[in-house]
Amino acid sequence: MHYVTAEGIGKSFGVKPLFENITFHISEGDKIAIVARNGSGKSTLLKILAGQDVPDNGNVWIHKDVTVALFEQDPQFEEHKTILDNIFHYEHPVAEAIREYESITEAKEPDAEKLAAAITKMDEMGAWDFEAKVKQILGKLNIHNLDQRINTLSGGQRKRVALAQTLIDIGFEHKHVLLIMDEPTNHLDVGMVEWLEHYLNQQNVTLLLVTHDRYFLDAVCDVIWEIDGSNMYTYKGDYEGYIEKKAARIENQQANIDKAKNEYRKELEWMRKQPKARTTKAQSRIDSFYEIEKRAKQRIEDKQVELQMKMNRLGGKVVEMKKVYKNFGDKVILKGFDYTFKKGERVGVIGKNGAGKSTFINIIQQKELQDSGKVNIGDTVVFGNFSQQGLEYKEDMRVIEYVKRIAENFPLAKGGTLSAAQFLELFLFPPDQQYTYLSKLSGGEQKRLQLLTVLFRNPNFLILDEPTNDLDLPTLSVLENFLDNYGGCLLIVSHDRYFMDRLVDHLFVFEGDGEVQDFPGNYSHYRIWQKEQERKEAEERANQKKAEEAKAVQEKPKEKKKLSFKEKHEFEQIEKDLPKLEAEKETLTAKMSDPNLPYEELEVISKRMMELTEELEAKELRWLELSELAG
Repeated sequence: MHYVTAEGIGKSFGVKPLFENITFHISEGDKIAIVARNGSGKSTLLKILAGQDVPDNGNVWIHKDVTVALFEQDPQFEEHKTILDNIFHYEHPVAEAIREYESITEAKEPDAEKLAAAITKMDEMGAWDFEAKVKQILGKLNIHNLDQRINTLSGGQRKRVALAQTLIDIGFEHKHVLLIMDEPTNHLDVGMVEWLEHYLNQQNVTLLLVTHDRYFLDAVCDVIWEIDGSNMYTYKGDYEGYIEKKAARIENQQANIDKAKNEYRKELEWMRKQPKARTTKAQSRIDSFYEIEKRAKQRIEDKQVELQMKMNRLGGKVVEMKKVYKNFGDKVILKGFDYTFKKGERVGVIGKNGAGKSTFINIIQQKELQDSGKVNIGDTVVFGNFSQQGLEYKEDMRVIEYVKRIAENFPLAKGGTLSAAQFLELFLFPPDQQYTYLSKLSGGEQKRLQLLTVLFRNPNFLILDEPTNDLDLPTLSVLENFLDNYGGCLLIVSHDRYFMDRLVDHLFVFEGDGEVQDFPGNYSHYRIWQKEQERKEAEERANQKKAEEAKAVQEKPKEKKKLSFKEKHEFEQIEKDLPKLEAEKETLTAKMSDPNLPYEELEVISKRMMELTEELEAKELRWLELSELAG
């Protein structure tokens, strides 16, 4: 079933075209990701499909049976109403029944009569299955105080409530839903992102999304649309495949441009020799000349950063933290933390939201003081801090003026300098955009400029707090290439698993209650280790339960009873099955120990391990029962 057809649509802001003459189709079951630079029209395209904007030209057709649900970057709420009222704003009988039930159960002392009426209504509506799904969504997104008013929430809490609202809304719709999501993983911790991947894969939903999270993209999408230079290109497969196919496309385009340039030189010479009076035949060739000229003068922009910074030299002493304690009331952030940073160290910081990661990086810079302990900073250390606060400026000015206020030039390690304008180009601000006012930049463009100004100061200890939020994939590629060659200390707080895997050597894992684990490896290594620990704990619990049940069986008074023919056959079959199941378990355990095991395969194996553990437990218990009878 066709959900959406767009034919020749285009959209411009002023004289700048975002995209032109784009045609595409979305069919039921499609899972599509859109990739483009900030300011290329991704969010605008999503709003056009959601009916919140209209194209300047072309047509968009949406099937009459399809409901479009849009999750936006800046969600709109009824600010003075509660989380509960906003989530269940939907006028639907089941939604109303669940809202009433949740509202009553949220009270400190629920009214018994009202609760009984609400339960009866839930029964009549058959709403319990969906209520369980609602509970799962709210729990996984860490949304608990449903009576809290929206205008008291932080930015991250608002995004999670908006995501919950969207996921719950589509559950009330008919089966034909086009879910459009603009950066759904921003402000989610890694556990939430992994749950959302699983949830979207389990739902019968057609999906169109914009995301900077490449692991998330690969997990939920199998088609990539790229908006580049006002055109759209389609690629099937994962992100790595997209990169390879894009490189081949650019190479092919460049070859065609080179060919057109050779032809252009010949035709230009012919044009110069032609008399003013022209024949019809000559006019045809002249028209062809202008087409060749247009192709020959095309420019392909696919910039990659290879830049060696001339940093201030780091001395022998970088940062020392000795017996550092930090509390906020009863909440413990650090409990005797000890660590000495070394030159060129690359550390990732992970943990659940609210575990104290941002406080930790503020203490390192002494922007926030510890309760006790010492933080010694080397004399040569120059911090560069990319914070979540965004671009800060008191007065509006042009982009180039803002950068020049820091410095006119950027020194390079091998000698020479880059001007402010050249550095801006390197970070995807072309000359015409450098004279744009700061207030006219998109949110993503402001984040990119904020990042650029941090790097332009030549820090030798770089701290990045959630740098990938609101940055597009082309800019992330630029940033990663830059950081690959960065020679200073690097401390990254991020939920972006791909970004962390590429850039860090070890992790500080904030486990809560002031406990910080120093894990030797990147994020994927940590998740493999964590899954293995979870498997071992589950196995220990299963073994303990099995031992307790076996003991209980042994303590039962023995009754002499012969096995029936059916029980004897069952006993023999179990004895054949147990070695096979144990062998499969050993094989999977060996696979999970492989540090190169892809995350998706690890998920499948972990699920099978849980099934095996339960199956073995049941069969062994039954074997014990039958062996007692046989004995």
